[in-house]
Amino acid sequence: MRLNKQKFLSMLGLAKRAGAIIAGTDLVTKALPSGKIRSVIYASDASLNTKKRITDKCAYYNVKCICVDASVNELGHAIGRVAPSSVIGITNDNFSKQITTLSGGNVYGKN
Repeated sequence: MRLNKQKFLSMLGLAKRAGAIIAGTDLVTKALPSGKIRSVIYASDASLNTKKRITDKCAYYNVKCICVDASVNELGHAIGRVAPSSVIGITNDNFSKQITTLSGGNVYGKN
């Protein structure tokens, strides 16, 4: 499935307004052990170190990890941040399912 970028980014913004996301590599990696995060999204242009760190943590904690065809600037802008955001954790099951469907990216981990 191909990424419908506008719908995907709009859904991220809606999830942010609903309080259903955690943004930032450090915050997401710290929240993964708690089990609150249902899926993790990272930008295609995130650094190799960030990609490895996130995919390894998601694999260990059996959380969906999605690489989307969006830049760190686009992800940051979608959630209302001035700064770029390369990693976003989704904490709500329904938003996680919708965003996974809309992402069109490579999904790793549990389905």
